[in-house]
Amino acid sequence: MSLSPFNQANDIVDLGPQSLITSTWSNNTNDLNVLTGYTSSLQGGDVGMTSPTSSGMFYIDVFNAVTGSSTAEVQMAVAYGNHIGSGSPDFTNDTGSLGIGASRVVYGQYRNLVFDNETSKFKFGNHTPNSIYIINVNRARYKQKLSPGSLNLHISGSPVEGTGSTDSGVNHIIHLTDDSVSRGATVQNPNYAATGGGEQGALGGYYHIVSGSNGVQQGTSHNQLTINTSASCFGYFYPNAGLIILNGDAFSASFGTKASNNQINDGNQTTYDKPHQSFFDAIVGGGTFIVDTEEQINSKYYFVRARNSEFNYTNNESFTDDDNRILHASMQYNPKTFITTVGLYNNAAELVAVAKLSQPVAKDFTKEALIRVKLDY
Repeated sequence: MSLSPFNQANDIVDLGPQSLITSTWSNNTNDLNVLTGYTSSLQGGDVGMTSPTSSGMFYIDVFNAVTGSSTAEVQMAVAYGNHIGSGSPDFTNDTGSLGIGASRVVYGQYRNLVFDNETSKFKFGNHTPNSIYIINVNRARYKQKLSPGSLNLHISGSPVEGTGSTDSGVNHIIHLTDDSVSRGATVQNPNYAATGGGEQGALGGYYHIVSGSNGVQQGTSHNQLTINTSASCFGYFYPNAGLIILNGDAFSASFGTKASNNQINDGNQTTYDKPHQSFFDAIVGGGTFIVDTEEQINSKYYFVRARNSEFNYTNNESFTDDDNRILHASMQYNPKTFITTVGLYNNAAELVAVAKLSQPVAKDFTKEALIRVKLDY
């Protein structure tokens, strides 16, 4: 087998990385538009939260259709975390168990994921709340990462004091996006100790969640809220991890997740307010959740040149006998072949890629062929 080397200058064109952006949700749906019945009956509502250790206490899977539908697929999960265990019942009623429940476990899980330790707390601007809300996009829904600037999440409710892009009327809608267009670049995880080489931790860079649309924040600062006299933001968007973490104090009592004394449940074993269920209801009330997925495709073009004197014979067993003599006399001086496949080899003569032609290309000593092969990876 003879191989023809490529001329690096003339035969190979490297376009470099190109971004391919599509919708994150199933069937390339632009807006998820979640409805009330789009959760598993085993997780949401009273049925899915009968035990302190039920999966519904930790998170709620959100589907693109009612769960009984044959087209229903998990799109994301919503969860609530609280570093002192408020908002969920304790695992037991034993002495000293107060606050040891699902919300505390969830907070610790995402703290470890973001900060890689068990002591840091989520800080939003200058404010450190006890609680966080989480949206975790299902890994099967996105490619390499979520696309910054595409996030548009509407939540039914009213923000605490500060700047907020909301619809007027009785039922306010908070318009949330990331600040990638306004900011222009991802920044290091808050309080995360980078390990050298410019690394940004396991989750990569983040953007702030802000009031606005299509990656553009309203106003000049991402700290659009004032909570207990401290400037604060709505949350953080980690596109590489498909993760949104929201400030638990950013929405005041608007989710309906506060107890009658306007405080999140303090960990009582018998009464709790299911904050992530209320958070899901607020997403349903908002009516819009748009976010795209992005991947980088590297493309190279190889121009394969079959000159008139090349590739006029074949390795097909019907072409020669056991002594490699041409069986058909008519093919000795005027052989004719058809190119159907192009193989690309490395310097060690190892086959690394195969390109199939849409139709055979006739080849003999009077013909030359130029075949363009596109390699995406």
